Amino acid sequence: MQISDTIKRQGNDCSQAVAPSAGANKPAKAWQLDVSFAARYFYPIIFTRQAFAADNPSLATALAPGAAASKQKALVFVDQGVAEAWPRLSENIVRKLSSLHSIELADAPHIVPGGEAAKNGLGVVESVAACSAQHCLDRHSFIIAIGGGAMLDAVGMAASLIHRGVRLVRMPTTVLAQNDAGIGVKNGVNAFGQKNYYGCFQPPFAVINDLDFIHTLSARCWRAGAAEAVKVACIKDARFFAFLEENAAAIKQRDAVAMATLIRRCAQLHADHIANGQDPFENGSGRPLDFGHWAAHWLEMASDNALLHGEAVAIGIALDSLYAQRRGLLPRSEAERIVKCLAALGFTLWHERMSDADAQGKLAMFAGLERFREHLGGRLTVTFPSPLGSSRDEHEIDLELMAECVEELRCQAGSD
Repeated sequence: MQISDTIKRQGNDCSQAVAPSAGANKPAKAWQLDVSFAARYFYPIIFTRQAFAADNPSLATALAPGAAASKQKALVFVDQGVAEAWPRLSENIVRKLSSLHSIELADAPHIVPGGEAAKNGLGVVESVAACSAQHCLDRHSFIIAIGGGAMLDAVGMAASLIHRGVRLVRMPTTVLAQNDAGIGVKNGVNAFGQKNYYGCFQPPFAVINDLDFIHTLSARCWRAGAAEAVKVACIKDARFFAFLEENAAAIKQRDAVAMATLIRRCAQLHADHIANGQDPFENGSGRPLDFGHWAAHWLEMASDNALLHGEAVAIGIALDSLYAQRRGLLPRSEAERIVKCLAALGFTLWHERMSDADAQGKLAMFAGLERFREHLGGRLTVTFPSPLGSSRDEHEIDLELMAECVEELRCQAGSD
């Protein structure tokens, strides 16, 4: 049988084998097709107040690039805690979106869990996807997520999966979400006892930071978001760190102007790293914006989320700053400034689970380094300030030295 006859008989069934040609037993030469392309992303981060007021153009501006000849459907998901703090929010959302000629609100806003529970497993992801299927969203539809960072992570994960990605508009409502979690390109949920085990990189369509939302936060949640500002200042902007030092008491006491400045500068530094850091989707092993996070991720899971993310990050920053000093990467005076700034903001820089040991007597939290390596991919890369306002990556951690830093934090906590 000739090859042409075989192909003719097969028709369109490409799964069937073609008759072998002469010399089929000889090693075949590899045939390679290289594909290379660049994708350009754009999304605005809008800072405003009263985003749902009749005369506020922020939503219309954010959605305008997606305008089409016909109306685009939108579904809104609201963090339960936000809905409780703002009883008329759903009414205001419906009124505002109904006034936008390019948007068809597919249903009344849906309330979903908030806090870390929102991203522990796939529950929120599946409920958002089911709702989207029920209302026949397409790839040009909008999902508007209003809530804290964990809720945004889970809803964003769902948005990235539906039809391989529907348009996500984030409206962060906490300090941490407005200055960090809500403005980046990451989405994810926790699974198998690991932070962000399921996740993806999917830039939002737009971000709207309504600063009014943060004023209903508890003192604890207000403070927690400041940890990410300390983090980015330590490794990127010494002048910003000095601002945080000078205004720590005002920030802790809920000074609106100081907090607005903190949020905007932190968001600017975070966004600049994504846009200009050469690795927005983290294909390499370096993660400067994860300074302090190897310990923080372990602490969150080990404490069963008794620690808020920002609280765990504050501990991780203090621990890694002490280590950087002992390794000669950071002057002692600068390490002390970092720890004192965190304390002045009101953070407790110790948790009892940090004393846990494994069967070999090694600190259990050091397992967080291996999980961090897995999360990064390949080589362990831990970022440290060196000196304050700049950073250096280390690929090996001296566990004995790190244990001394853990003990130093324990002693400091005991003397407070």
